[in-house]
Amino acid sequence: MAPGQSPEEPRQQSRAVGAGQDEERGRGCRRCRLPAAAGCGTFTFLSSAIAAISGLLMGYELGLISGALLQMSSILTLSCKEQEVIVSSLLFGALFASLTGGFLIDRFGRRLAIIIASSLLVLGSLILLPYESYEVLIVGRIAIGISISLSSIATCVYIAEIAPQHRRGLLVSLNELMIVIGILFAYISNYAFASISHGWKYMFGLVIPLGALQAVAMYFLPPSPRFLVMKNDDEAARKVLERLRETSDATNELTVIKSSLKDEHQYSFLDLFRSKNNMRARMLVGLTLVFFVQTTGQPNILFYASTVLKSVGFQSNEAASLASTGVGVVKVVSTVPATFFVDQVGSKTFLCIGSSVMAISLVTMGLVNRNIHVNLTKVCRSQSPEDFSLQRPGNFTVTNGSLMDLFASRASTERLSFDVQSPDVARTGELNRTALAGGKSTTGSHVESGEVPVVLKWLSLASLLVYVAAFSIGLGPMSWLVLSEIFPGGIRGRAMALTSSMNWGINLLISLTFLTVTGAAECIPRPEDLPGPGL
Repeated sequence: MAPGQSPEEPRQQSRAVGAGQDEERGRGCRRCRLPAAAGCGTFTFLSSAIAAISGLLMGYELGLISGALLQMSSILTLSCKEQEVIVSSLLFGALFASLTGGFLIDRFGRRLAIIIASSLLVLGSLILLPYESYEVLIVGRIAIGISISLSSIATCVYIAEIAPQHRRGLLVSLNELMIVIGILFAYISNYAFASISHGWKYMFGLVIPLGALQAVAMYFLPPSPRFLVMKNDDEAARKVLERLRETSDATNELTVIKSSLKDEHQYSFLDLFRSKNNMRARMLVGLTLVFFVQTTGQPNILFYASTVLKSVGFQSNEAASLASTGVGVVKVVSTVPATFFVDQVGSKTFLCIGSSVMAISLVTMGLVNRNIHVNLTKVCRSQSPEDFSLQRPGNFTVTNGSLMDLFASRASTERLSFDVQSPDVARTGELNRTALAGGKSTTGSHVESGEVPVVLKWLSLASLLVYVAAFSIGLGPMSWLVLSEIFPGGIRGRAMALTSSMNWGINLLISLTFLTVTGAAECIPRPEDLPGPGL
């Protein structure tokens, strides 16, 4: 997530915790090797599954706004900038939590942090339901953003710390898979409620029972053994380990945990930017990977999928939401091979293949959309900003018929000024007025400016799905896997915090400007629309 956070980011954090313990196990504690049978009992799997509900909630909240935005922008008559702020408010909360989450989970514990995060998500969702207010939407979305960011940090650390070594990869992958499943469920919810009046409220409300259930269930689960050792409660940690491993003696594993904690005091935060152990170059690699994860367009697809698809020919909310559901299906299907075959194929191979296919699909998508004469921002500019006050709460309501007349009269007035310009420029103005009038010409002649050729429409969707699949096997999960492996155990946690904050920050910047940038791009005339020589 990310959704700022990429939905694949928890792999980085959880592998990092596990790798730190494994590193100690292989270096200084070979005499403390755990028995091969020390295992993943039913209670360990159940605890991991309950904690992984956070991944499902996170994925759902990241993907939900894609369809909900279509309804909210119409009901609340939101401008492009207001839509961007609503989308980005969640990321603002997530960025704030990423800066403080590490301290909170170390201070109060992983389990309690998950309980607080689930409760905050329920509270944020309840805030959104009774009101139809732009300001309330922002407050609720910020609360939800704090919740999913805090839970993503706490959950992946909790699972990694309760999982045995030989089952850690499986249980960590469970959390990652839950994130993409949550995104799929969000897109399905978008489609299911697309034609229902105020359906966006049902979309936001669906997570309330599940969030409350997780908060209650986590209360009955044990704290992380590593956290108990950090608090010098070795006896409680030993009892938790014995319960998780279904064994009567967990002394060896307890010794391993205590040894791994000693390594964390060998580095300071500033060591990340020094030449010590080539740390500066490692940090540069990490930040560069995070930069490309976000700037290749993943946030735009995740948050604005329905909006983009509606602008390229899927003209109803239902059609756009159904098409975006394909994005969720592709993410789930593509994540499976990336999860289970990375150890055999290698992260670098997946990165190279995924990035190459992403480049091809993005070029294809750009060429296709260049030939579609549709205003990419027509969804958020269905009404002019001057008319927003006509439908704000407390003001009189304008009927659809009077709005059409209003647009028609404005288009007729604009026609006078365009007639004195070149024919090509006049044609461009006619296309823009046609988009405002719902695809009907305001001058009596029928101009099919709102119609997109079927081949181009589906080719655009296919390019999008290929891009999503390539991201899900390449830059998405593999970037975080590489990050979890290039930093020493003693400073890995602080490196993760820094890269996570940059990840959320870039995501916030992109999502906050996406509609504005595409609107500015639409102001640049196409070569074929420019006046010919001598005009």
